[in-house]
Amino acid sequence: MIFLILNSSGEYMVVYLVGAGPGDPELITLKAVNALKEADVVLYDKLANDEILKYAENAKLIYVGKQAGKHYKKQDEINEILIKEAKENETVVRLKGGDPFVFGRGGEEMLALFKEGMDFKLIPGVTSAIGVPTTIGLPVTHRGVATSFTLVTGHEDPAKKEKQVKWDFTADTIVILMGIGNLAENTAEIMKHKDPDTPVCVIENGTMENQRIITGTLENITEKNINPPALVVIGHVVNVFKEINHE
Repeated sequence: MIFLILNSSGEYMVVYLVGAGPGDPELITLKAVNALKEADVVLYDKLANDEILKYAENAKLIYVGKQAGKHYKKQDEINEILIKEAKENETVVRLKGGDPFVFGRGGEEMLALFKEGMDFKLIPGVTSAIGVPTTIGLPVTHRGVATSFTLVTGHEDPAKKEKQVKWDFTADTIVILMGIGNLAENTAEIMKHKDPDTPVCVIENGTMENQRIITGTLENITEKNINPPALVVIGHVVNVFKEINHE
C-alpha cells in the first residue's frame, strides 16, 4: 500500500520514475514530457538526452549518472538524494535512459520510496533493446525466422558471489545491453551453444545522429572496431536487416 505524505512545505508530494527512451529526444513519451514540465527537481542519468531536459525548464537539475567502470553516484546515494528531494519538493522526476525497469534499477528506487511511505508514479520508456533495432529495420522477431528473443545484460555486478548469466539461451534472438566491454568473453561463451557463423549486429549510439552499425558473426564480431555505448543483436533476424540493406 502506498501512502500520500506531505513534504516540508505541507504539500502532497509525488515522485515520477520516468523512462527517457533510447536516445533520440523525439522518442520520449508525451506522459514523460508532461511530468518533466511539472517537475520541481529532476534527477537524471548519463543516457538521458540533454535535449529532453529542456522540458524541465523550471526544475533544479541533479546529475546522478552511472557508466561502466565509473559511478558518479552509488545507487544507495541516489536513493538518499531522491528521498531527500521528495521530502522538500512537490514534484520530483527521476529520469532514466530507456525504460526504468530494464536494467535501470528502477525497481530498487521504487522499493526505497515505498519503504519511506512515499507516493510514486511510473512512466515507461521505449527500451533500447527493441527501439534501437526497430529504428534501423532489424526486427527482433520475424515470422519463419525468430519466434522468441532473450534480453540480457552483458555486464553483471562484479560484487556478485556467482554470475547469473550462463549464456545457454535457447531463444532465436539474443539482445545484449551493456555488453561491449565483455564482448569477447561473452561471445566465446555463446559459441558453446550456438553456431559460430550466427549473424551479429552491433549498433553504436542507437537512434542518435552519430549512430553506427557493424555486422559480423559470433566468430568475428570482436575483430571489428566497436565503441560503447552499443547494443548487440545475435540471431538470424540480422539477415532480415542485411537483406533490406543489400548486404
